[in-house]
Amino acid sequence: MGTDGKSFGEYLAYLREMKNVTLRELARQIGVSAPFLSDVEKGRRAALTAERLDLVVKVLNLNEEEKHNLYTAAGTQKKTIPLDLPEYIMEHEYVSAALRTARDLEAGEEEWQKFIEDLKRRRG
Repeated sequence: MGTDGKSFGEYLAYLREMKNVTLRELARQIGVSAPFLSDVEKGRRAALTAERLDLVVKVLNLNEEEKHNLYTAAGTQKKTIPLDLPEYIMEHEYVSAALRTARDLEAGEEEWQKFIEDLKRRRG
């Protein structure tokens, strides 16, 4: 589904408002000031750190799709891979090998979607 073109800050504000959590309350629970969080939501500051994003996920009780979209939006803003993935990639050498192989073979979206669906079917 994605963020519907929203920036990280816009998507964070959208999620917070959807969950009926005030800016001040979220700021308090993730350990930042309300003005700082306001600046993040307005795009005047960089996306939150992975540790703070983990807290946001808990405080807002985000579902898997919302969580993945939030991490992807943060990575996009920081021009990095989504912040929930580096540790997984680093801990599993075969993931890096798979990504390099896909890159070298110029795997397209259709091939990746097939791979994802195959993995989901195995999971049951």
